[in-house]
Amino acid sequence: MRYLALIIALIASPLTAQQVPENAAEMQMSFVPVVKQAAPAVVNIYAKTIREVRKTPLQSDPFFERFFRDPLSDRKPRVQNSLGSGVILSEDGIVVSNFHVVGMATEIRVVLNDRREFSARVLLGDEESDLAILKIDAPDDLPFLTLRSSDSVEVGELALAIGNPFGVGQTVSSGIVSGLARSGNSGGSGRGYYIQTDAPINPGNSGGALVDVAGRLIGINTSILSRSGGSNGIGFAIPADLVSAFVAQAQEGRSEFNRPWAGISGQPLDSDMASTLGFDRSGGIIISGLHPASPFLEAGLDVGDVILTVGGQPVNTPAEMVYRMSAIGLGAQADVSFSSQGAEKNVNVALIAAPEIPSRDEVTLPENSAFPGLKLARINPAVLAELNLPLEVEGVAVMDTGAYAARAGLREGDVILALNGTNLIHPNTAVELLAGRVRQIEMTVQRGAQRISMRFRG
Repeated sequence: MRYLALIIALIASPLTAQQVPENAAEMQMSFVPVVKQAAPAVVNIYAKTIREVRKTPLQSDPFFERFFRDPLSDRKPRVQNSLGSGVILSEDGIVVSNFHVVGMATEIRVVLNDRREFSARVLLGDEESDLAILKIDAPDDLPFLTLRSSDSVEVGELALAIGNPFGVGQTVSSGIVSGLARSGNSGGSGRGYYIQTDAPINPGNSGGALVDVAGRLIGINTSILSRSGGSNGIGFAIPADLVSAFVAQAQEGRSEFNRPWAGISGQPLDSDMASTLGFDRSGGIIISGLHPASPFLEAGLDVGDVILTVGGQPVNTPAEMVYRMSAIGLGAQADVSFSSQGAEKNVNVALIAAPEIPSRDEVTLPENSAFPGLKLARINPAVLAELNLPLEVEGVAVMDTGAYAARAGLREGDVILALNGTNLIHPNTAVELLAGRVRQIEMTVQRGAQRISMRFRG
């Protein structure tokens, strides 16, 4: 009777979308409808970028030009073509792809699965997250995919990767979600947060769809981990929750993605550190620094506290926390749990953009200065976030080197701490010290965690 009841229960309960197919017939029946539903919303993207040909100093010199002339350099600027994939997210033509596919393009063509072809323009792009939102000029009857919350994705789920690998046309590969919360493996700055899949992903799949067996978008394929350049079964996709935040800001009219600013520095709390500091468990992010304008400081957190969750989700690396805050979005309140002196607490933290207080007061050095074209700014939270500088740094930030300062060794993102023995706080001081012909310049520069002394003769 017990087995009969079990059989009746199985017959009475239909297969759900999350059940794993048990044989080839079920596999075919599960994947064919999904591909028919999802594939029309995945597009091929052809991007054209025009790059100016740079001449070397010897080519620019009137005397040496004839000896070092490159016949190709006298032609038109170089045209670079790239291909990738994208996903339509609305019937009026909102498309998501990777920044490295379309971010610098001067001309973008989008080709649908039914061979219709449209031009597109970038609404919003962000190199750090490697995401770009496009708008195509097309009728309002386009196929599109719905987004599934990536927080509901679990390791072991079946997934399909749809894209245009190697430019051969649209293809579909299958696999499973093999990992979650992968950070620092890929992306523009290497500070991303990814879903890992073993569905084969190859060059050209970038910007394509990672969908579940119900045909919902769970991520945007962005890269692979490979020594040979081909798929080795470890691919990374940007979670759908972050894609949703990008679409929301693009629809608000933003051209750059504004992510919430934490104003903290910290590091993962591993088991060794937890034991040393007397914590009963590892996990979370221990705060090592707080900016005076940090919303976390205003909410009551302090140095030594351990952030456990943001928005109800655990965070174990700074990349995870940035992702959670970005997915929740600017202007919202994030529920944050943290451990302080052995007690676990919950607070609401305002998700704000990095403040422009005090004003950055950018200046560009004039032609009669020692470094014409050098652009400097006073450091404030917005500059710290823009250049990814340490919270405690003081000085004047290099926003653009210009031609001469770059030759001297300065880089964008450097912080000039002192100039000819004078500590710098405001860029106007640097303008005064570098005015006219300066015989000797001594400069103290912070580059990342390094301090560098530079000496120049005028």
